[in-house]
Amino acid sequence: MILLHTVQEKLGIAEPWVESRGTFWLNPGKAGVREVAQGMNSVGARFITITAYQSPGDTGFRLEYHWDLQGHLLGFAFQIAGSSTESAKIESIYDLCEAADWIEREVHEGFAIDFTGREYEPLLLRAGDAPGVNLRETPPGKLASGVQGQQEAAK
Repeated sequence: MILLHTVQEKLGIAEPWVESRGTFWLNPGKAGVREVAQGMNSVGARFITITAYQSPGDTGFRLEYHWDLQGHLLGFAFQIAGSSTESAKIESIYDLCEAADWIEREVHEGFAIDFTGREYEPLLLRAGDAPGVNLRETPPGKLASGVQGQQEAAK
């Protein structure tokens, strides 16, 4: 039996879990990413990955932290401020979950999000590049289309 209520109690969250497409989501509310990681570790959950999205209109980022608990996928989403010109910041959980090392580094490289409280080694994916290689530079409301549009958006 999955102990979803135990996770809620450990994190002090009263809102209910929401199941969507095979994942149980819990709004972390005021709990920070480190509090969530500590709570998940305390119930024996296994960290899986982080999915990062740049919000429309250069308004920030959404980071989804995915965990496995007794064969069930659990998710916690964090909205963070930042833009293609101002670095976003969120606390690192690498010291709590060593498995977070690689994906934090990839998200840092791809979206220029700084995971505070950790050191970075040289870039993994594109040595010599600056962080933020995946940031959208297409003006809001205009989508790059076709090869020419993609080339222009990549400049």
